Amino acid sequence: MITKLTIESFKSLEKVTVELGHINVFIGANGSGKSNLLEGLGILSAAANGKVTDQDLLQRGVRPGVPALYKSAFPMPPAADGSQRMPSHIFFAAGNTQAEYQVSLNNPLRDPRPAWRYKHELWERGSRRLVGRSPNLRPLPNPEQGLAALLAVKLSPDDPALRLLKELQGYVIFSPSTGVLRGIAPETQPRNPVGLSGGQLPLAIQQTLHARSKSPHVNKVCQEALSLIDWAKSYGWAPAGSIPLSPAAAGSPNVIRFTDRYMIKDRNILSGYDASEGALYVLFLAVLAAHEQSPTLCAVDNADHGLNPRLACSLMKKLCGWYLESPQPKQLLLTTHNPLVLDGLPLQDERVRLFTVSRTETGRTSVRRVTIDESLVKKAQDGWTLSRLWVMGHLGGGVPNV
Repeated sequence: MITKLTIESFKSLEKVTVELGHINVFIGANGSGKSNLLEGLGILSAAANGKVTDQDLLQRGVRPGVPALYKSAFPMPPAADGSQRMPSHIFFAAGNTQAEYQVSLNNPLRDPRPAWRYKHELWERGSRRLVGRSPNLRPLPNPEQGLAALLAVKLSPDDPALRLLKELQGYVIFSPSTGVLRGIAPETQPRNPVGLSGGQLPLAIQQTLHARSKSPHVNKVCQEALSLIDWAKSYGWAPAGSIPLSPAAAGSPNVIRFTDRYMIKDRNILSGYDASEGALYVLFLAVLAAHEQSPTLCAVDNADHGLNPRLACSLMKKLCGWYLESPQPKQLLLTTHNPLVLDGLPLQDERVRLFTVSRTETGRTSVRRVTIDESLVKKAQDGWTLSRLWVMGHLGGGVPNV
């Protein structure tokens, strides 16, 4: 698991370090830098996998950008000749108490290359350096190829440095889309068990339900997910031709199948096309938490997608339990604009962390962890919820200055 993430000179993140837990929720105004933080980790993921191109970034849910937009453009002291300076590279690092991986990448502002070039690369296990790279290394290796990804084949599976690298390599940013979840729009970035926009959800649900008999944890997730969809008696999957569905809506051979608890028999079957998007989003997050092929490290941008405020609160409470109780340790990063999400966070658990993301007076992104101190405890005793504290600006940032 990653316990520390550092990003420098990337978009609005001039220099940011975040101490991460198992569940990490980032709140802030639009444009404060929340997505930049998730994408910075995505660039580090591509670098750990050996190459940083637009295609490598898209596969991780990162919006590709030219160097002039990726490199921070904050004013810097002028050079000796009086010319305006800009950062020559962007820097990323992640690690834990056992291992660390860091990299600096460069691409010229004028005439940028298809692939970013590795300027520095460091991969360590404890105090032992496994990979050390700098422009002075001779013979100079291919600057567009990461050395850590090449060396990884020589390490044993239980090596903590390799575990860190693999976690980074598997990182993706999910941004579910209603059309894709319903099965009426194509998935542009497919992967297992679900695509970055929510594609293949019917198959992922089928696989998760089949795993209930082998895993008490999976069975609990499935039951609790159903309990959050108050109108549904059951859910599953079915061939598109076996349930009532408009031909215009059939975009995939299999669809999600719901049984409505209130309608009469033989008239109580709904597809994912007809169900609420909130119900689909509940199942999407349940799959991420329970499916054996889900990434051990991932992010969900805008985690309040299509959710009623009370459902958002209840779902967040369940989601934290699903991740914290998982037999396979998993780590999750979330962004949200829904205040009620905060009321579902068990912040008394050190593994669950809340961060406010704001822009300073000079426009730099600032990330601050919200900790439960005496002042917050006193306000809670007076009836203040976390959602109210956020909206009223008492969490030390994370609200727009409008």
